[in-house]
Amino acid sequence: MDARATARFVRISPRKIGQVSQLVRGRSVDDALHILQFTHKAGARVLEKVLKSAISNAVNIEGRIDVDTLRVKEIRVGPGPTMTRYLPRALGRATPILKRTSHITVVVSTSQLLSTAEQ
Repeated sequence: MDARATARFVRISPRKIGQVSQLVRGRSVDDALHILQFTHKAGARVLEKVLKSAISNAVNIEGRIDVDTLRVKEIRVGPGPTMTRYLPRALGRATPILKRTSHITVVVSTSQLLSTAEQ
């Protein structure tokens, strides 16, 4: 049983989210939440919120499910649209500033369905 949650147009760079997502990929849900809670990066708060949503979706789909059996099966982080702003510079020039956004998808699954190759 897979359950997923998606956060789109998150105002943080995909690279910053990707660094945090490497910490929790393939771990149990409890371990992942503990790691994200004590990680001092802005992406950890966003990823924690999406992970909690995926857990909630798993409970809603299956009904009564033991949350201890859930594992983080997959985390996909992709780029969203980039907002372009301009900063005035000397001699009438302008420098573009790229404000990047991310699309984050978290998939959780029961640990019985995960094979040993995926763990």
